[in-house]
Formats: sequence, structure tokens, C-alpha cells
Amino acid sequence: MKYAPYIGILAAILLIISCFLPWAYYPDIQQTFTGFYSHENTYGRPGKAFIFLALLITIFLLIPRLWAKRAGQVTGIVILAYAVKTFILFTSCYNGICPEKKAGIFLVILSAIIILIAGLFTGVKIPPERKDEIPQEQKDQ
Repeated sequence: MKYAPYIGILAAILLIISCFLPWAYYPDIQQTFTGFYSHENTYGRPGKAFIFLALLITIFLLIPRLWAKRAGQVTGIVILAYAVKTFILFTSCYNGICPEKKAGIFLVILSAIIILIAGLFTGVKIPPERKDEIPQEQKDQ
């Protein structure tokens, strides 16, 4: 898939944008949480981590080296794991009150999945080993 890096970069941009969108509405306190706001900073600010990881995966997707592709795959896995953790944290019911899920939290999960898939299918062409070249150690024997 020659377009996988570009799809991954677009998904990283979508991840950054989704951090600014509403994630959940809590009816008991009548507030909407985003990636940068939660009541009394109860859930932290996962938007900062998502922006850092999205920029990191963008750099790895642009570098045409094997080590960058492997690091991009690991970063994609970390993004997806953190997105699932954040989804569970922000949308879980507590004391009989269930928050209303908003579009932003679903975009976080969707973009994390797309980033992981793009990272997995982004390949570097490794030149095949030449069969006519025999290592020096084998020639001496």
C-alpha cells in the first residue's frame, strides 16, 4: 500500500482535531469534557499525549527507513492502547450516572485504528541479498 503513510498522516491530523471536540457530556455536573478539560482535572488531559504521539507517528511515517517503520508500528500500538483506555475512562458509568458519548471520543478510537493499520502496512523495500556473494569466512574454508 503505497498510500498508507499518507492515510496515517491524515488519521494523525484527525486525532489531533478530535482532541478539541467534545468527548462526553456528564449530566450530573452539566459539563462537557474534551481531551483538554475534565471537571477539576479528574481525568487529566489526554489530548496532550495524543498530540505528542500523533506528531511522533507522523515523523516516523515520513522517514523511509526500516527502524522508523518499526518504531511507527510500536507508536501506533501505544496510540490505540491509550485511546481504548481513554474511551473506557471517559465513557464509563459511575454512581448510576452514565455520561453521554459525543463524536470526539469515537473519532479518537477511529483515528487510532487507522493509524495502527497504516503503520502496519507501511513497508520499506529491503533489497534482496545477492546469492552470488559468498561471505569471506565461507571462502576461506
